[in-house]
Amino acid sequence: MQINNKSMTLSRSVKQFYGVKLSKDETGVTASFATSKLSISVFLDCYTAQIFMKSPLHRSADGLCVDSRNTFRARLPQLSSPSCEVQYTDNPDSTISCSSVTKRCNMLKKAPFTSCNAHVDPTPYINACKETMCKYPTEDGLMTQFLWAYARACSLNGNSNLGDWWTEAECSPPKAFCMDKICSEHEFCGWKFSGEPACLCRALFAYKYKESNTLGEPTVCKHNSASLKLAKCLMEERGINYKDLHLNDQRCRGELDRKSNMVTFNFNTEKLCGAEITSGANEINYTNAIMSQNTSDVIVRHDQVFIEFSCFNSQPELKSVSFRVKDNSYVSHLTSGEWDYTLTMTPYIDEQCSQVAATDTDVKLNQKVWVELRTKGLDAKRIAVVTESCWATSEPNPDSTPRHDLIIDGCANPSDKTVHVKQNGRETSSYFSFNMFEFSRHPDHVYLHCQLQLCIRKSNICVPNCPIPSLRRRRSARTFGHGDPAVISMAWSK
Repeated sequence: MQINNKSMTLSRSVKQFYGVKLSKDETGVTASFATSKLSISVFLDCYTAQIFMKSPLHRSADGLCVDSRNTFRARLPQLSSPSCEVQYTDNPDSTISCSSVTKRCNMLKKAPFTSCNAHVDPTPYINACKETMCKYPTEDGLMTQFLWAYARACSLNGNSNLGDWWTEAECSPPKAFCMDKICSEHEFCGWKFSGEPACLCRALFAYKYKESNTLGEPTVCKHNSASLKLAKCLMEERGINYKDLHLNDQRCRGELDRKSNMVTFNFNTEKLCGAEITSGANEINYTNAIMSQNTSDVIVRHDQVFIEFSCFNSQPELKSVSFRVKDNSYVSHLTSGEWDYTLTMTPYIDEQCSQVAATDTDVKLNQKVWVELRTKGLDAKRIAVVTESCWATSEPNPDSTPRHDLIIDGCANPSDKTVHVKQNGRETSSYFSFNMFEFSRHPDHVYLHCQLQLCIRKSNICVPNCPIPSLRRRRSARTFGHGDPAVISMAWSK
């Protein structure tokens, strides 16, 4: 039980919290409060609340819908309804024998209940019993609840001489099976098929999931991570224990939110939890699965679970953004689904890449320039970035002419002996260098463009197969997406 959001253990011994006396036995929880003019006792068994109040003559008390002087109008409000005037009715179940139900409900007028009839009128209980049990099957255990409600009302009114009436009524013995269950707003405590108590889904909450035959919410891809939330009550109804579920890596289990009773499974690029990485035509997919199958089990008594979910990094879209070197580097923010990463292109004038070619840096003709292409936000253990090609133009448009190639198919252009490529396809960044030049007929500007692709790292298939300078060039046999690659550009001007 929770009191002011703190878990408390109750027993037969009366404990007092904030002036309220609480105790628990095999039938339920009793709370009592008294002042000089009023005493109230409330009994709760997870199905009904019995309220017994002693107050001065002609004194009334406000209830859920009416005050105590108008008890003939009293009725409980429906769940989620702001008004007690809203009532719902269901059509009777044609398979139920209402005459048999009426006979059983009328037990409240017979022994051992007759000793209480003079103190507590059984008529409202009998009418409620017939009204309900003629519409709902006995498998729901509702009949027992009406008998227990009347027995508890008798006890609260000082008549506790009913003995073990449940034996004669062929009911289960007293057992407060839901007292230790704390359910969320979208749940109620009830029986599972196995006969054990559990927090089950209310129909309004479960409707959309059952319509789509799912156990929870859609996959959420965010900040280089994927997560999936399942409703614990939906799993309870199918006899599935969320603690038995895991991702591809059995060490990755779901986390239960105690307030919402939703179970979250997630993985990210740093902790993949067994996620498989595959490449499609235009994207790299990260796929994982929630499963319950255990090959060591010979038999199982619940539904098997296999829920596959994924997120992706799409190949960057074709783009050309030219600029004059004034911010030291150009940063392109790329979003794939919800998995984000950045691509940076930075020029340097030293091999250690410590001196940035800034706006006031004088880069002379034939001076060596180093260029770093770096990504941030990708899983460096599983993804590599391949600089497919780099070239220069005299205009901002990467497709314009004249054009001078620096990198072709991931390798240095053999026609330009000043070009050197380093670390290409091995990391999430790469470097290359070349000697500065200008276009003879368009000497004012040099625009540098580079085209990149993402590649799944397996062995060395991402590393370009570049020829020895004196031998014939060979193309690389890499495998990665064939969508439009990223093009990133920068410019120098005199």
